[in-house]
Amino acid sequence: MFKRTEESKLTSWFFEIDRRLLYMVLLLMLIGMFFSVSAGSVVAYQKGWPWYKFLVKGLPFYGMGLVALFGASLLSKKNILKLSIFDVVIGFILLAITIVAPQEINGSARFVAIGPFNVLPADIMKPGFIMLTAWFLAEMHRRFGEKLFVARDAWKWQMPNWWVYIALFIPALVVIFRHPDVGSTMLYLGVLICMLLIAGLPWVAFGGMVAAGGGVLTIAYYTMTHVRDRINTLLTGSGNNYQVSRSVQSIRHGGFFGSGDNAFVKEGLPDAHTDFIYAAIVEDLGAILAVIMLCLLIYVLKLLVTDAMNARDRFVFYAVGGTAALFGIQCCINLVSTLGLFAPKGMTLPFISYGGSSLVGFCLLFGMVLAIVREDKWRG
Repeated sequence: MFKRTEESKLTSWFFEIDRRLLYMVLLLMLIGMFFSVSAGSVVAYQKGWPWYKFLVKGLPFYGMGLVALFGASLLSKKNILKLSIFDVVIGFILLAITIVAPQEINGSARFVAIGPFNVLPADIMKPGFIMLTAWFLAEMHRRFGEKLFVARDAWKWQMPNWWVYIALFIPALVVIFRHPDVGSTMLYLGVLICMLLIAGLPWVAFGGMVAAGGGVLTIAYYTMTHVRDRINTLLTGSGNNYQVSRSVQSIRHGGFFGSGDNAFVKEGLPDAHTDFIYAAIVEDLGAILAVIMLCLLIYVLKLLVTDAMNARDRFVFYAVGGTAALFGIQCCINLVSTLGLFAPKGMTLPFISYGGSSLVGFCLLFGMVLAIVREDKWRG
């Protein structure tokens, strides 16, 4: 439809960008906007608000998300790294604020109030975390080759080294864990493990990290009542499983073709517009269309994996691989919780669930991915 007849920066961007990935992100955002009305209207009605309440609340975030997506996609790799540093610094500052002046929502002090918005630092800093981790791993590989994990010099006090990375990563993770936000803690650990594996992490060390993740869950089980209750409910089937049981009922009521105007089960589903939005989608549209939406998510994951495997720059390989890990793990956590196969973790479905911090964070991350893949393919 379009022909490349000029060499302006915008024209080069359009023809060099991974347009399939861009179009898929925009499509998922459009689907999310639609269901912010469909599922969000139910929650708004329960609270006595107008049916369009969550759409209006979400519009500023959709605007910021689009600016982040397109703005970041125009940047060079060098500027992407600068933006990542800025993103992580802002994330650390917001995490510090959650220690002294948190905004508590549903028993979790993990938010920061900025004007009329409640911002989640753990979501905001995901793009910077992945990009800087990818840069660190690429730099370590440049210096130490395949021995980046075992070389003695890699553990000496010189920049960059593993001790500096650990000194920055662990305190931030501890703050997120103590909010409490066990879901985001395990998500960060899972993504880090995936990135380390593709960088050549020895299997012995991998086993140690998995054990560390199990240790985190064990600590959460014995120190956090809500975590213990959710795990016990999952394992025994007893206790307060209202959310999950309502979610499963909503999915069953949707059948193959959806309930349409008779989709009444979701009216009693807490967080139908956020954590359990997929259940609301199944009830509205039916299992067939819901599976098609799953295929869209899988297709996005496939595009990310393909871009990672085709990367010439090791940094791009790590960064896009980390993005694929984040996207895939977060989708899985949300979906298995919705289906009652795992304890609810308060995790959004990327680009679909209502949630400003999550939407803007993922838009920024995918804009960064589009930028570095473009530079690696056409400028490298």
